[in-house]
Amino acid sequence: MQSNIEKLLETMRILRGENGCKWDREQTHKSVRENMLEEAYEAIDAINANDMKHLKEELGDVLLQVVLHAQIADDEGFFNFDDVAKTINEKLIHRHPHVFSDTKVADVKEILSNWEKLKQEEKPHRKSVLDGISKSQSALMKAQKISKKAVRVGFEWQNLEQLKQCVQSEFEEFEKAKTQEEKEEEFGDILFALVNLARWNKIDAEQALNTANEKFIKRFRKMEELTKKPLQNLTFDEWENLWAKAKVECAK
Repeated sequence: MQSNIEKLLETMRILRGENGCKWDREQTHKSVRENMLEEAYEAIDAINANDMKHLKEELGDVLLQVVLHAQIADDEGFFNFDDVAKTINEKLIHRHPHVFSDTKVADVKEILSNWEKLKQEEKPHRKSVLDGISKSQSALMKAQKISKKAVRVGFEWQNLEQLKQCVQSEFEEFEKAKTQEEKEEEFGDILFALVNLARWNKIDAEQALNTANEKFIKRFRKMEELTKKPLQNLTFDEWENLWAKAKVECAK
């Protein structure tokens, strides 16, 4: 009797086969690459909403992307889904010697340290601590990754006050910038410094900004409900009063 994963793989083979779906047959890794990102974000939305029914569906959509890419690779003679599963299984076993062998660890910190050492052994071609950072992720997520990697080898402020001073100095440099190019560069430095401030306080900068976005959306929509005339006709004072009311209403 076929397992559900075997049935899924068979369905994909049929869809990509000679008598399958024309659209599926025409897809390439590049043509569907954005779908992988979109489905992952939708799964994260379900996690944030603590919606297990929706999460089950979205995880299926993420799995579909893996199965599709594996089938495309199989059709081109590179690898198949079994190779993908074999590779990740071997990686998990190798990076958990405290579970699958006799390596002893004291705490989670040591587990993570061992994980990084084993990664380096697996990828000897990486010469820099910063090698291997994805170029496709958002700039904010990339900044967090860069910061964490640098800190692991000791590149860190001595205390929080030093970091706050760094953030302040970046704002001061932004104020001194004259050209648009200089302003953009200095603004980037401000964002990077703030990412480090978030990391120091154990805050996920990406999640924090997403939360701020959602909060703003909620309050702005409430303003749209409360206003008695078109938003574009409001004065600055009216905007401020409406925003204050929206904040109170959204807090209820």
